[in-house]
Amino acid sequence: MFASETRTWWTGREARPSDRRKWVKVFEACDEDKKGYLSREDFKVAVVMLFGYKPTKIEADSVMTSINSNASGICLEEFIKLMEKKKAAQLHQNEIRQIFTAFDRQYRGFLTLEDFKKAFKQVAPKLSERIVLEAFSHI
Repeated sequence: MFASETRTWWTGREARPSDRRKWVKVFEACDEDKKGYLSREDFKVAVVMLFGYKPTKIEADSVMTSINSNASGICLEEFIKLMEKKKAAQLHQNEIRQIFTAFDRQYRGFLTLEDFKKAFKQVAPKLSERIVLEAFSHI
C-alpha cells in the first residue's frame, strides 16, 4: 500500500503542514538513537503509530528495497514521501468504500446487477444499459 499503490490523482500534491509536522514528530520519536534514519524495525513502529497496524514483512521489504541502497535506513525526507503515498492510498480506499456503501443500500456487503443498475440510474440516468452491464461485468 505504498509507492506502487498510489493513484495518479495524488501525484504532485503536497502534504498538509499538520500532517508533515506529525510525520516529523513520529520520525523523531522512532529514531531513538538520533542516527538520522529509521531502520526496518523503527519504520514498522512508525507505521503502527501513524496508521494503527504493523506492516507485513513483504510491505517492509518493499519499502526498504525502494530506498537508496547505499543508505542505512529511511531518512526523514524519504519517510515523508512514503507517508504521503501511504496517506494517498488510504484516502483512495476510503473514497471507494464510501461509494460502495452508498450503492449497497441493503448493507449486504456486495452489489447485485439490480443494485448497480439502480445506482447508475441515479447518478448517470442517460448512460446506456449496455455500458452499465459492461461496467458491472468488469468488477
